[in-house]
Amino acid sequence: MANIVVDIADMKVASGHGNELTTYALGSCIGVAIYDPVARIGGMLHYMLPDASINPEKAREQPFMFGDTGIPLLFREAYKIGAARNRLIIKIAGGANVMDQANYFNIGKRNHLVARKLLYRNNLLIASELVGGVSGKTMRLRLSDGRVDVKLSGGEVRIL
Repeated sequence: MANIVVDIADMKVASGHGNELTTYALGSCIGVAIYDPVARIGGMLHYMLPDASINPEKAREQPFMFGDTGIPLLFREAYKIGAARNRLIIKIAGGANVMDQANYFNIGKRNHLVARKLLYRNNLLIASELVGGVSGKTMRLRLSDGRVDVKLSGGEVRIL
């Protein structure tokens, strides 16, 4: 079994029985996992900020850093290797309020909102999500069956 790590501001797509995609340190960041159960193709994005317009140059260099540029690329890459739009199951985790106790920037909430808006505008529904809170999460997508586990601080694991 191969564990493929999706770094911060990164995206990966893969297929194959036994492979897993994992991303760590989802604080205010959002992890988006997509899965086609027929083709057994999955993808995962770990983005940090909602809107690329705050730094267009950085967005050109690192499009996966931003939700509004990373999410469309995640879907395009999955389609390239055989995923079908009408079969995709979408799950989201992250969006915590980790270092902004006064809710001044609301990065986690804004990150979550951009994902919901983009997907809604494209008639794509989120099957399940685990967002918010005040601590980080680890997200794992199993490509053999599409199971998504989210590990919370303290060791608790939730299945999305």
